[in-house]
Amino acid sequence: MDDTNKIEQIDNINDTKQGEAEAAIEMESNWDETVETFDELNLKKDLLRGIYGYGFEKPSHIQQKAILPIIRGRDTIAQAQSGTGKTATFAISSLQLVDVELNEVQALILAPTRELAQQISVVIIKISKKYLLIGFRFDWRISQG
Repeated sequence: MDDTNKIEQIDNINDTKQGEAEAAIEMESNWDETVETFDELNLKKDLLRGIYGYGFEKPSHIQQKAILPIIRGRDTIAQAQSGTGKTATFAISSLQLVDVELNEVQALILAPTRELAQQISVVIIKISKKYLLIGFRFDWRISQG
């Protein structure tokens, strides 16, 4: 088996595992509306390009349920296992709400560790960098309290 076939096989296994994990997730929610595609979210055209350019094809289960209420201004608590798309969920939601014409702070994302803050910043930059031309300022302050 050549390397290409091995990579495809691993990708297929990972897709199956993610699908099984998402199917096993039970969600408690007071929000009934879900979407099947990113196009159904009516996102900014440039943001949608960034999402597809980043490699997303369809929203994960958490993204199907959580992006819309965030965009619509609802207080949202979303919990899911690692690797299910939580970071992209709030990154996409935040980027949708940013007005690129305003030169002021419009979003504040807090993370409990420096490492997680760096991971979050990478996702936001990769989704938005080429398409939205948003400037970022990352402040790596550690709170001791």
